[in-house]
Amino acid sequence: MFTGIIEQLGTVTNIEHEGENVHFTIKADMTPELKIDQSVAHNGCCLTVVKIDTEEYVVTAILETLQKTNLGSWEIGTKVNLERCMVMNGRLDGHIVQGHVDTTARCIAIEDQDGSWKYTFQYDADQPTVEKGSVTVNGTSLTVVDSKEKEFSVCIIPYTHEFTNFHTLEVGSTVNLEFDIIGKYVAKLLGK
Repeated sequence: MFTGIIEQLGTVTNIEHEGENVHFTIKADMTPELKIDQSVAHNGCCLTVVKIDTEEYVVTAILETLQKTNLGSWEIGTKVNLERCMVMNGRLDGHIVQGHVDTTARCIAIEDQDGSWKYTFQYDADQPTVEKGSVTVNGTSLTVVDSKEKEFSVCIIPYTHEFTNFHTLEVGSTVNLEFDIIGKYVAKLLGK
């Protein structure tokens, strides 16, 4: 379980294909603190650490993960939002995030708001967002400011813009979405 509060950015340094699996090597300052078999959210996608080597570690993505997330588009040099799993006696600063990406979305607009940025995303899933509700974009816990059918916007403060991979997004970029877990259960119970 995660909170959606990004700890740091990592950089993809190697990509190795093995059958339908892909092994990603990530360089990150947190690497010396990691352990084999630990869960780390990568752009909101929970992956297991399978190898550690000083400043870099390796995670493996299976075909389903590659098909349902933006991981298949990663290249050497891609900046990745990283978050280690939540400590149960800590503060929940974001919202409850499972690390299970529901779908991807495409950035359709970026508006500079003189000190902050408004990003608008469009997606195909039949999951609604709620204004002032929570959504996870590339693993970042955010508040929905505009909610339409299969489209929503979020506003980003300068800190989030600088210390997550939001500063690398452009119109047309694909991001990972995880909808609020409570909202998903409510939608399921109501048959939506």
